[in-house]
Amino acid sequence: MSGKSANGLAKGSARSTDLRRAEGSASATVSRPEQIRNVVLVGHSGSGKTMLAEAMLVATAATNRMGSILEGTTVSDSDPSEIHQQRSVVLSVLPFMYDDVKINLLDTPGYSDFTGELRAGLRAADGALFVVSAVDRIDAATVALWEECSAVGMPRAVTISRLDHPRANFEAALADCRRAFGESVQPLYLPVRSGAAVSGLHGLLSGTVSEYPEGERQPVFRPADAGELAAAEEARSALIEGIIAESEDESLMDRYLGGEDIGLDVLLSDVETAVARGSFYPVLATSSETGLGVAELLEMLRRAFPSPLERPAPPVTGLYGSPSTPLRCDPDGPLAGEIVRTSTDPFLGRVSLVRVFSGTLRDDSAIHVSGHGLADRGHADHDSDERVTHLHAPAAATLRAVSCCVAGDICALTKIGTAETGDTVSGRDHPMLIQPWAMPEPLLPVAVEAATRNDEAALAKSLAKVSAGDPTLRVERHAETHQLILWCMGESHAEVVLDRLRGQGVKVQTVDVVTPLRETFAAAAPGHGRYVKQSGGHGQFAICDIEVEPLRQGGGFEFVNKIVGGVIPGQYIAAVEKGVRSQMEKGVWAGFPVVDIRVTLVGGKTHSVDSSDAAFQSAGALALREAAAAARIQLLEPVSAVTITVPDDYVGTVMSDLSARRGRLTGSDSADGEGTEISAEVPEQELLRYAIELRALTGGTGRFRRDYLRHDPVPSSATGEKSQR
Repeated sequence: MSGKSANGLAKGSARSTDLRRAEGSASATVSRPEQIRNVVLVGHSGSGKTMLAEAMLVATAATNRMGSILEGTTVSDSDPSEIHQQRSVVLSVLPFMYDDVKINLLDTPGYSDFTGELRAGLRAADGALFVVSAVDRIDAATVALWEECSAVGMPRAVTISRLDHPRANFEAALADCRRAFGESVQPLYLPVRSGAAVSGLHGLLSGTVSEYPEGERQPVFRPADAGELAAAEEARSALIEGIIAESEDESLMDRYLGGEDIGLDVLLSDVETAVARGSFYPVLATSSETGLGVAELLEMLRRAFPSPLERPAPPVTGLYGSPSTPLRCDPDGPLAGEIVRTSTDPFLGRVSLVRVFSGTLRDDSAIHVSGHGLADRGHADHDSDERVTHLHAPAAATLRAVSCCVAGDICALTKIGTAETGDTVSGRDHPMLIQPWAMPEPLLPVAVEAATRNDEAALAKSLAKVSAGDPTLRVERHAETHQLILWCMGESHAEVVLDRLRGQGVKVQTVDVVTPLRETFAAAAPGHGRYVKQSGGHGQFAICDIEVEPLRQGGGFEFVNKIVGGVIPGQYIAAVEKGVRSQMEKGVWAGFPVVDIRVTLVGGKTHSVDSSDAAFQSAGALALREAAAAARIQLLEPVSAVTITVPDDYVGTVMSDLSARRGRLTGSDSADGEGTEISAEVPEQELLRYAIELRALTGGTGRFRRDYLRHDPVPSSATGEKSQR
């Protein structure tokens, strides 16, 4: 932030006439990490992130016109699902040059269903730009993201967007930011109004005003008049005090309070240091529609946001956890990068976005691709040696061939068949593993099946492709219900997954999720199994008598032989048990497995010629079915231990809702400043759509986790019981 900075960041106005020069072209390349800024756009859906990205691309001549979300013509929202839903659903990389700096802008989804894409953007970035709408309030999800960035010390800035909207209120939005993000949030600019419309920005440090004439996207600078200076004096003083409080020069505050006029260069230098350090958060003002504030925002990103050299790299180990030298952002160091997103192109195959943390990734080089630690998501550990044959510079859906990608930059690899999101890319002679970033747990089950038998193989193949790029998606074949379950983040996430499957030509349909119930005997009952057949001179003969009694919950299965006198020969007793077990797997009433019973074999008959193992297996199954017909069968349902974290304001609402779901509260405790943690035991049937319903109950602020606990009897009021005597 020097004398060539825009408006409030310095004096001078040279920037206003050359923002559109060819130097803004995204085709330019850089060779040093200090020339790179990786900036992730963070904000709620509808806050204006995508259109702000469009405005910056236009301002730097990376594109020649603004796209439209409604028309599906924005640069970042090029995925068919984004065009259909008219909102961002995937991470997009938008590079452009501003002066001698390459800014990799990472546009992320704002909707909570796509938190996985946002987390990937945070991993690839070195600083976060929070986009807050001047029309809407800050939601709790945005506050949670701010705190997440704070936990890792990520530098942040805020831009209050949509100032052209008739209901825009900069002052209310600024107050909202301070309440949500703390007092270290300070504006660098105040809006200047012409009537009801915002026509310019008053730079609090420089005392100059950048005016945006109607129809022009480039600012014209002038000194602030006496009235404007007086109106901004309080805000200016607060800003200077905030900057000085973060200064490394401890004498600066005493000098300022003593009446000394602190030089602009000193203040700007301290702003740069404090922002890059993550202890001071400047607020800017923008309108994507008019271009207001875009020049000032670009200058702030270039001057104040850290380069990759100033940010620590993620932890790294050997392939199997052995210690490894910490990474440094050194183009000459060992190669280490991470795949932050994987997509599938019908012509290029898998396209993998790679953030390079160390070394230089070169075309035609030998690499090692490692993926460990996501087996619970259906991503088996894998390692493979590959050769880079196609290295690209990505710009959303556009790829441009390049020869290398230095540490700190972002590139795209194609034709790497084993690559998945979260994988580590390293040198073949020095393979390593970068610690994966935290991924949210998908908690919405969606059962799917192929529309026809011919589609089953295509469905499995397409699911492998989709899940390779989406670590928030978990695919499982349920061991008891045999349903194919897609565990998703929410309805919108599920819709995107299904759209991608159908886009690959797979005919897939959703079906109701079957809760894995079980059956048991509520009372003892006898069973008689008679399997006697005569056909074509060859007979089948087996008779057995059993007694069935219930065991304690979790007792499993016991088979007791009380045959005396050899009524049934020993070789057929095992066949009876096998038949009983087979019938237990199939169920005796509703088609669910039978558990927690003891079966005692007490009698039977054989035939010297016609008895066989197969006949006694059939007789054992028949005996169990007859015992069930005479007994009262109890259904058991799975119960999960659920832990829900919500702000204190929603505790009562959530507890009442849990009671309505047949939940049993087991406790509550403070969640270390994150609200209250509620513990409960809830039937799994009541949790099928809880990921959606909790979000609605708590305004998107609640989250939960669950673990299978046990199977409990289903109340007769919920499903009814079979009672036959």
